[in-house]
Order: sequence, then structure tokens, then C-alpha cells
Amino acid sequence: MKPLQFLRDSDADVSILNGKTVAILGYGNQGRAQAQNLRDSGVHTIIGVRSGKSAVSAAQDGFETLSVSDAVKRADIIHILLPDERQGEIYQADIEPFITPGKTLCVSHGFAFVFGEIVAPEGVDAIMVSPKGPGTDVRSRYLAGSGLAGLIAVKQDASGNARSTALALACANGFTRAGVLEVTMEQETHGDLFGEQNVLCGGLVDLARCAYEVLTEEGYPPEVAYFECYHEVKLLADLMHTRGIAKTNEAISNTAEWGEYVNGPLIIDAATKERMRESLRRIRNGSFAKDWLEEAGKGTPNLFAKRKHCAEHPIEEVGARIRKLFE
Repeated sequence: MKPLQFLRDSDADVSILNGKTVAILGYGNQGRAQAQNLRDSGVHTIIGVRSGKSAVSAAQDGFETLSVSDAVKRADIIHILLPDERQGEIYQADIEPFITPGKTLCVSHGFAFVFGEIVAPEGVDAIMVSPKGPGTDVRSRYLAGSGLAGLIAVKQDASGNARSTALALACANGFTRAGVLEVTMEQETHGDLFGEQNVLCGGLVDLARCAYEVLTEEGYPPEVAYFECYHEVKLLADLMHTRGIAKTNEAISNTAEWGEYVNGPLIIDAATKERMRESLRRIRNGSFAKDWLEEAGKGTPNLFAKRKHCAEHPIEEVGARIRKLFE
């Protein structure tokens, strides 16, 4: 497979946004950060949001704040930064009836497009501009004169300018300072969900808790289990982020490195890999999305129950106590 090429500031032309109005729909973590970045880059930005705390926050930040439908009517580019599970419902009620040819639909995660919650009408561009990090970093990196790396994608190019619009928005947010890769919405969505479920959230969290349980069940102090199986995760992750795995192994003890080589494959083995493949199959065939949207449609009772159960795990009490020592 041919390596993807990073696109930089020189590949983008922000001036194509001159005279355009961008409506940010939603004013949460990403909405607030991207709206402020766009405004600071000279892009006329309005906020579409339902009444409540987010609307108050947007108004306090000096943005013109409208209902979602009114923002859609006013905007040339509609950037949907709402929770995945809400996008389909809000699209049908407040966006689709007011979309006209020549407008652009934009998202920062392709979930709703990939799984059919949103289908762009004829004559409308559909693009993705996705920062690889949380909204707090989107804003802080921009203010520091750098930026987060990101991804762009074109789902539908009705105008012939969809790619240029995506690059311009990425540049106005500071993403092309670090570099953006051009992918498909399917690649971004499948990869994002897979990484979350198998490594970043599902895999890492369950691995750390399981290891904690083994040590404490075998009689080791919970404080020791916390330090060895959870606390040091950040230290290793930081090294891996800046140095890569091979160079990280040069920074750890020979004992730890040898343990990685001989014991790691015993824990993460061929059976684990096959279960990951099954996870990917469920993501790609829409099973995961279907189950999640059904859960969300019921008011997320199982999500709340699992969240409560998670908070009651012994590692949470021990971790809170130890972290307080470092304040």
C-alpha cells in the first residue's frame, strides 16, 4: 500500500472561505475549540445550538447564536460537531429540510455518514475535517502557533471544490501546520472505532484493571498494584509517543525489555488477534453502530449502568487516594 502523504499549509488556500459563513452545530469540546480557531483565522463563524448551557457559553464567547435550523439556512458550510448518536435525529429534523444545493456538510468523525444516519442530498458537498486529539488540544495548539495533526476526507464532491474546502477548514484550524492526511470517511471511522475499542479505551482499560485484580487477589497491596499496572502507563505512553517502541525499549531496563519479548506474546496472542479481527468485522458490517444507536435510542440505560459499575471498581478508590498525594 502506498504511504499517505502529509498535506501542509502550502497545500491549502484559506482565501476560498472569504465571504463564506460556517455554522458550527454544537458547542461542546470540539465545537467551541474549532469555532474559536476559525474565527481567529478570519472565517465568519456562527453557532447553531439548542437552548441551554452550550448556547449561553457560545453567546458569552461572543458568537452569534441561532437555532440549528436557522444556522443551517444562513450558512454556506454546516460543520456538524454533535454527539454521534444525536446526529441522525437532528439532521432529519433541523438540517435536511434546509439544505440546498451549493452548501457543504462537514463532520469531524464520519460515523453518521458511514452508517447511513446522514445521506448528503444531490448538489451538496460532504466532507470531513478531523483533528487527532481533543478540543482542548485543538485550541491550545492553535494558540501556541502550532496545531494538531488531522485527517480530511471527501464523501461527495458536488461542486468540484470539496477537497479544497476541507483543506481550507483544516488550515484555518491549524491542522495543516502539523500536517493532515487525506483518507476516506470509511477508513477514518472504522480505524477510529477499532482503535478506541481494542486499544485506547477497551483494550488498555481492561488490561490495566485485569492486571490490578490479579496482583491484589494474590495478596499484593493495592497501592503496589496501582503503581505497577496503572500509574506507569502514562510514563510509557509518553515515551512511545515521542520515541517510538524501539527507542522506548532502549530507555527501559533490560529486565523489562526481556519481559516484553517473552511474556507479551503470551498475553496478546493469536486468539487475541482473531478477537480483534471479529471486532473490526462488527464495526465494518455496521453491527456495532446498530447496537449503539439502539442503546442511545432507549436513553442509554446500559451505558449509565456500566459507567456506575466502572466507578465502583477498587482501582478507582486507590487511584484517587494516590493521585491526591501528588497534588
